[in-house]
Amino acid sequence: MTPNIPVPLLFFLAAISTLGIQTVSAESSPPNIIYILADDMGYGDVKAFNPDCQFPTPNLDRMADEGMLFADAHTNSSVCTPTRYGILTGRYAWRTEKKSGVTQGHSTDLIAPDQETVASLLKRQGYSTACFGKWHLGMQWSAKDGEDACASDGKNVDIHASIKQGPLDRGFDYYFGISASLNMPPHAFIENRKVLGDLFYAADRDEIKEAGLAGAKPGWVSKEFRQDQVLPELAQRAARWIEAINQKPFFLYMPLNAPHSPIVPNDRFKGKSGIGDYGDFCMEVDWAVGQILDTVDRLGIANNTLIIFTADNGCSPTAKFEKLHEQGHYPSYIYRGLKGSLWEAGHRVPFIARWPQTTPAGSRNDQLICVTDMIATVAEILAIDLPDETGEDSVSFLDALKGKEKPDESRGGIVHHSDSGWFSIRDSKWKLVLHEAGGTRRSNPADQPLEKPARIQLFNLEEDPSETTNLQALHPEKAVSLQRQLARFIQDGRSTSGSPQTYNKGKRWEQIEMLSPFLEN
Repeated sequence: MTPNIPVPLLFFLAAISTLGIQTVSAESSPPNIIYILADDMGYGDVKAFNPDCQFPTPNLDRMADEGMLFADAHTNSSVCTPTRYGILTGRYAWRTEKKSGVTQGHSTDLIAPDQETVASLLKRQGYSTACFGKWHLGMQWSAKDGEDACASDGKNVDIHASIKQGPLDRGFDYYFGISASLNMPPHAFIENRKVLGDLFYAADRDEIKEAGLAGAKPGWVSKEFRQDQVLPELAQRAARWIEAINQKPFFLYMPLNAPHSPIVPNDRFKGKSGIGDYGDFCMEVDWAVGQILDTVDRLGIANNTLIIFTADNGCSPTAKFEKLHEQGHYPSYIYRGLKGSLWEAGHRVPFIARWPQTTPAGSRNDQLICVTDMIATVAEILAIDLPDETGEDSVSFLDALKGKEKPDESRGGIVHHSDSGWFSIRDSKWKLVLHEAGGTRRSNPADQPLEKPARIQLFNLEEDPSETTNLQALHPEKAVSLQRQLARFIQDGRSTSGSPQTYNKGKRWEQIEMLSPFLEN
């Protein structure tokens, strides 16, 4: 059963239900905005994107039928933390001290206190804001008395102390979720600034196993915490929050924990996909989306509610690609790579938007967009001019939501970043990859050997979407042009128009050495 953890915010729900719920009806009212982010879910894991997907995704397919499918949507990174940073800030995460990898459960806050986020922007416009899910952007934890810093494993963390510099300090009125990935401590729910439950420290993997946790690292554990209850708990609480708050415009951000490892589908989904736990977990993600769709529809607020579903990167190798491929399921679809890589399947993700009063139903958009574009899109929806120091890598796709397709050149270049911190840049049909192996040690067993591999690789995605042939030798001028463009984006602190911005350059890291001819000293 779902752990019965008290939530003060929801105590008044019964009273609201007896009074009746008013719904937004005016066409001119600011839209409610819901952003649902799956964790490590591939482009091929949604039936609407991959007709050969080996399990049903009826709720996501319904979203596509009732809204718009974006076929060329991308994340700024192919791993969790930097993508989340990009979504909320409209800024590439490598402009911070995080040049590669991800944060941990007890890492310090990555988003600077003065950094504008989608949530803080909307909150100032009168929106109620909430986050339910996996934060994974760091928080400020307190060390035990007499100690200056918190250990990475949390051993010396004062787990009962109030958490600072978390979601409540980045624009959210309310937060319920987990601090990082499901395998990272603390293994407990967090509500606002407090870790919940009867907590103890599991010092090794034997104690973690005794606590009933799979694939998890040692650290703080709540005795009530059950990994397979996290996703249903998030979905149900988010739905109840919508019911409670819908009398004013709201922003709901739902960064889910699934289907990221540990792959722990709830009992009601085990065996449902017929291809193993990974398929079952993806089906549970689809169910969670359905809980939100059904709530919005039942409350009569669907017409003016923009709901976006996407993923933070491609499928992880923990899904066991070989086994899935044997059963005819390809999480990366036709694309090369997987989570962590600069290849398409690392960052090309399913992306669906439903907004009935604005977005044409059953439509498809082939325009190039990036998840960093959210803050600029929200600003344009609300007719807000963003200052130069906000959303430096964000371009509005509001016209696309209205069914007005623009040529890819209108977006400008998108920079992708791998788990090891290597760069790629995409502009229109051309993509430059600055690493011979796609910037990662992870590999997709379905990938065929590259033709003419090299340190600098150029692909024409219009003709070669699976990135099979390096064209750098045939189009050296295009490769140089894209290197210059990437160098300018790095140098200027932004990839959009506006004044140059300062950022954390850190030491001159190896990944940009090949761009040194194009960079100012």
